[in-house]
Parts: sequence; C-alpha cells; structure tokens
Amino acid sequence: MTGLRGFNLSLGGRQVLHGIDLAPAKGEFLALCGPNGAGKTSILKALAGLVPNSPGPDPRRTGYLAQNSQPTWALTVGQVAALGRIPHGDTDERPIAAGLRRCGIEALRNQPIDRISGGEARRAMLARVFATEPEMFLLDEPTADLDPAAAHAILRLLRDTAGQGASVVAVLHAVELAADYAHRVVLVDQGRIAADLSAKDALAAAARVFGMRMGQGPRLLPAT
Repeated sequence: MTGLRGFNLSLGGRQVLHGIDLAPAKGEFLALCGPNGAGKTSILKALAGLVPNSPGPDPRRTGYLAQNSQPTWALTVGQVAALGRIPHGDTDERPIAAGLRRCGIEALRNQPIDRISGGEARRAMLARVFATEPEMFLLDEPTADLDPAAAHAILRLLRDTAGQGASVVAVLHAVELAADYAHRVVLVDQGRIAADLSAKDALAAAARVFGMRMGQGPRLLPAT
C-alpha cells in the first residue's frame, strides 16, 4: 500500500504538513480526525498523489472522494457511478451495479443527479469510488450531507469493506463515530500527527487535541 514517510508539504509559501509518517494497512479502516484546518485533507490528498512531491498511486487501485464532491454535469446517478471505470478504460457493468447496490441507490440509477437530495448525490459519488474496485479508499468526509441513519450505514459499509481486505482511510469530523467504526484513529493537529491509536484509545487523546473533556458514554463534551 502507498504511504507517507517523513512527508512535508508547503502551499503558498506556508508549510502545512510536517514530517507525516502514515502507512494505511490492508484490512484496516483508518479515520483521520482533528480540528478544522489541522491538515487532514492535505494528508488525504498526499496519499492520493494530488499534492506536490507526493507518491503517485495507481489510479486503478486507489479511489479518491473529495470533500463536498458533486458532479457539475447533467448526468444520471448510473452515469456518475460509471465514471469510476475511467482508470480501467472500460464500462464493465458488474462493478458499476455493485457500487450502486452497496451504496443503497440502485433505485436512483436513472435519476438525474441534480434532481436528487444532497445526501443521495453524495452516495452516488461514493458509488463511483466503489465502481473503481480500488484496493485503497481515500474518502474526505464521506458522511457529509447524510442523515444519522445513512451516516451509520455508510460507516458500517466502510468497516465491512476494510474487513474484505481493502485499506480505507476517511476524514471524519465526528470523532465519536470514528471511535465506533474505525480500527485506528489518527489525530492531526497543526499539520502534525498528534496521536496514532487504536479506536478504543482515541477519545481521551481527541479530547486533548480538541480542547474538550470526556463525558459519560464515553463522549466528548465542551471544556466548560
């Protein structure tokens, strides 16, 4: 699997990542968590080979979902999912149908993507990633725009996908959900990895990074 070793990134004359060491493992759901602007998306883009001097993974084996990704063309849901086959240079129907089914949007296949809800469109974009049949999933806020039930369903899907041997890396703002579903939580703060822990040990470290406190459950609560 592609990873980062001592990776530094400067953008616009400002260093945004400092000495990042991160190697996602096969069969692992890894959540990247941290405050806004901490560098989570930059790390994900580096893993995807989308920033200067980052390793370039094979696009046939890596699927990337950008934050708030939405198509700007008048495509159907099925056509959006089919975009996932571009790296392979084919229109193989089997992975396209499987991606739609796994994301729970088979019934929307012929619907224009600009006529469905934001959450449904988000799942269509995720189905595009599944249609690529990647070995590594790189997902920036995959539960954005989803209602709570749908968010839990997608996180269960990602956990199951890792369980089938893929490497799944997702940026998640909801650290409690990350602790519930991920195998491993990497906390990012000010462009550095502040902690790299098993999910069961992540909340206490997350409380320190976010300036919060532990509550019953356990759950994170405001510091005051």
